[in-house]
Amino acid sequence: MAEAHELRFRTPGLSIDTATLAAGSEAVCIFVNDDASAPVLQELKRAGVRFLVLRSAGFNNVDVEVAKALGIRVARVPAYSPYAVAEHTVALMLALNRKLVKAHNRVRDGNFSLDGLIGFDMHGKTAGILGTGKIGQLVAQILCGFGCHVLAYDPAPDAAWAERHGVTYVSQEALLAQSDLLSLHAPLTPQTQYLIRAETLAQMKDGVLIVNTGRGALIHTRDAIAALKTGKIGYLGLDVYEEERGLFFEDHSEEILQDDVIARLMTFPNVLITSHQAFLTDTALQNIADTTRANLDAFAAGGVCANEL
Repeated sequence: MAEAHELRFRTPGLSIDTATLAAGSEAVCIFVNDDASAPVLQELKRAGVRFLVLRSAGFNNVDVEVAKALGIRVARVPAYSPYAVAEHTVALMLALNRKLVKAHNRVRDGNFSLDGLIGFDMHGKTAGILGTGKIGQLVAQILCGFGCHVLAYDPAPDAAWAERHGVTYVSQEALLAQSDLLSLHAPLTPQTQYLIRAETLAQMKDGVLIVNTGRGALIHTRDAIAALKTGKIGYLGLDVYEEERGLFFEDHSEEILQDDVIARLMTFPNVLITSHQAFLTDTALQNIADTTRANLDAFAAGGVCANEL
């Protein structure tokens, strides 16, 4: 199929230092860790950019109000494959609980002992879902299939969905206090930043399993480290990290890691980190490409774009 748009690929992410690379382009396509703050948008405007298309659902890295004021139209991919992220979320839970990485590495070394590999039945446990958008709902449904008692919190609860699937909406405080497993699926806003911090961790059960496949800054990482040291957090699975920009999506294997916080996290045997790959399935990538192209088509035609912010 002939491409309707001329695509120019650039290796560096979007930042104040790279925005000038957009000169001569009408549109810029960015991902989750690109910087589309006010100064960057102003530089893009000076470069002649009229459209900003995101290959993601989240847009906390974009100053949408400034973009509107500058006349830069912005569109996102609101849904690509919620199944991809939901399934990765539960994969992190299972890998942590059943110590699969440790077991795999041990067997590769010829050690077939079972010492230190005891997990727990997820069946019968209470699972808390913070945020019941498409991904949060799917995680809840999967955990219902495991036989978990699923609680949920969302400022805009979907009562009909909850009744269909046997999910119980409760207050955020009740969810934190009762959950054995906690999965984070809230968007990053000023209200949700550091949703998991010392004060809220104190409300939780000792040994709670927490997984974050939402946005890194939902968790105050230093507070999480303190809770790991005391055993308040028994297991922590992260596909996102609050300081992941400049770290994730790049190969640093030949360098000294400069981020002392994530380096400390990596020393815990009960922490599992993946580098923002929950979305990374063939289905999701195709859907992202198709929706991004459709957004560009709508902008080029001068019409309404269904996914415009």
